[in-house]
Amino acid sequence: MKPLFSTLALILVVLSGASGPALAADENPAMESTLEKVLKNGALKVGMSTFVPWAMKDKTGKLIGFEIDVATRLAEDMGVTVEFVPTKWAGIIPALLTGKFDVIIGGMGILPSRNLKVNFSNPYDFTGMSIVAHKEKAKDFSTLEDFNKPDVILAVRLGGTPVAAAKKYMPKAQLRMFDDEAQTIQELLNGHVHAVVASAPLPMFKTLKYPDKLFVPLEENFTKEPIGFALKKGDVDTLNYFNNWIGFVRAEGWLAERKAYWFESKEWEDQLK
Repeated sequence: MKPLFSTLALILVVLSGASGPALAADENPAMESTLEKVLKNGALKVGMSTFVPWAMKDKTGKLIGFEIDVATRLAEDMGVTVEFVPTKWAGIIPALLTGKFDVIIGGMGILPSRNLKVNFSNPYDFTGMSIVAHKEKAKDFSTLEDFNKPDVILAVRLGGTPVAAAKKYMPKAQLRMFDDEAQTIQELLNGHVHAVVASAPLPMFKTLKYPDKLFVPLEENFTKEPIGFALKKGDVDTLNYFNNWIGFVRAEGWLAERKAYWFESKEWEDQLK
């Protein structure tokens, strides 16, 4: 039988050898967080896509809208400038993952499929899917089932939640997908599709703008979804800051104030082209 002290010594040697590399790895400096990078560079780069009233261009070409206000206030509270990076919606998550910007603030619905690729902040807003339809082509349509037919053509923005909503609630309809919502509305105005599926309140806004051609057939939104900031996975410090910031501006009433201005009034309409 081996002496007890020899056995203990052997165990200590083995444990020391096994834990050595791990301990060395723990001593390595942590990867720089997005928060640290933004503060060091003095600028927050925000990925977004234009759609009313979240983000749009005014008469001078300047970006305005609910998301623009949110991102601008976030940057101000961080003590940095904001840089907007307009990006096609279908490629916005890959662009985030390759480092083209620091965060997506663009009315992005928090979906399980997206959450596999990115981290989401707590919701700072809620939206839902609605429909704006062509008065002649969709005459007498008033329910989802009216649009759920093989001869009905729906336009949706590529890569957006309207695609998933249309496929789930109107699987029999034909889908035509476009890079941005301006194209979907143009197809509708030209009479090439029966309706556009989009996040509220865009359908209602388009009806007010083109009352002779368009109407909203459903009394209420047919889905409800939370909206959050999207950022790269593994960045706990930045996620923590975003969540606490959202909680702060919600508690002071600022989020509700900006939401009311952009979604419940038309005071800003004269700023557009």
